[in-house]
Amino acid sequence: MAGLPRNSAEVRAHLPGGRLAVGEDRPMRLDCGLELAPFAIAYQTYGRLNRERSNAILVCHALTGDQYLAGAHPVTGKPGWWEAVVGPGLPLDTNRYFVLCVNVLGGCMGTTGPSDIDPATGRPYGLAFPVITVADMVRAQKLVIDHLGIERLFCVIGGSMGGMQVLQWAASHPSQVFAAVPIACAARHSAQNIAFHEVGRQAIMADPDWCGGDYAVQGKNPSRGLSVARMAAHITYLSEAALHRKFGRNLQNRARVTYGFDADFQVESYLRHQGSTFVDRFDANSYLYITRAMDYFDLAAEFGGQLVNAFRNTPVRFCLTSFTSDWLFPTHESKAIVQALNAVAANVSFVEIESDKGHDAFLLDEPEFHRTLSGFLQGSAELIGLDR
Repeated sequence: MAGLPRNSAEVRAHLPGGRLAVGEDRPMRLDCGLELAPFAIAYQTYGRLNRERSNAILVCHALTGDQYLAGAHPVTGKPGWWEAVVGPGLPLDTNRYFVLCVNVLGGCMGTTGPSDIDPATGRPYGLAFPVITVADMVRAQKLVIDHLGIERLFCVIGGSMGGMQVLQWAASHPSQVFAAVPIACAARHSAQNIAFHEVGRQAIMADPDWCGGDYAVQGKNPSRGLSVARMAAHITYLSEAALHRKFGRNLQNRARVTYGFDADFQVESYLRHQGSTFVDRFDANSYLYITRAMDYFDLAAEFGGQLVNAFRNTPVRFCLTSFTSDWLFPTHESKAIVQALNAVAANVSFVEIESDKGHDAFLLDEPEFHRTLSGFLQGSAELIGLDR
């Protein structure tokens, strides 16, 4: 498939994996006060669900991720975004666990989002799509879990925005989660992160081809704005050390600077490549909606302004991980969650991984992180006799 089709209906016609059509009989009420119906939820699974349905691990993806964790991605042809973690013999061992990932509500890889057709108008939703939250994403995921007959998830795991979903799962459905692994995340989005998102959104909306969100109807695509948004965001996923190690001030295919505005430096060329390839697989309006969902995330606000109330009497077993060079979701954000869990005597462990790879470290080859994850899952499996 060359590039991303215009709407999710076209995407679904080409993508492997499961798809659940819901809401026809009972619309889903969203946090914004509106109802969504009907809608579709796309998901992908790896491994096999055991007879007791007790070995299911739900992986929650990040902002620009999707349900394709491992194997060749059906749109890009590249390896899945967590291929280093999901597979036989890996931390999320598909010989042992049933691993599934759901494309988030508002996404553009098969789950209903702003690029989908609004049944009321016969046109793409565009900005008529209701604003969503992380809690709405979890509500949609729960519909898939219930559809599969899974009464309790062995584990919910995710990094970045995925970690926010993990926290939401643990707070909203504690009886249906045995273990939770929030990685490189926070209990609420910081002012700095909201600011970065606003830069990206403004870049998209300033593109004349955005057309007030109706670009699909007009046969256009705000690719320049979306590309800039991706470039700006990608910088936040890395660390200064990682950028220096990969690029330094090295020039791109030239011996000297050109005294112009072409990509003289390797880092410029890299960012332009990240931006240009991103627009082939992601929808601009989805980017607006999903970043806004992250901005609105504030778990304590849902529980009387006190984070401890989100976890009071929780039976969930937690393992939190942060990375030393992550300045997007720094370690003190994870420690605030740990402190809230400790305050209610929850079962929680915490590891700060030494890494100079920045926020993206959880996606990369980090042996200590992989050992931590494997050890926690092994210990949790033994507690419930998963191997017996």
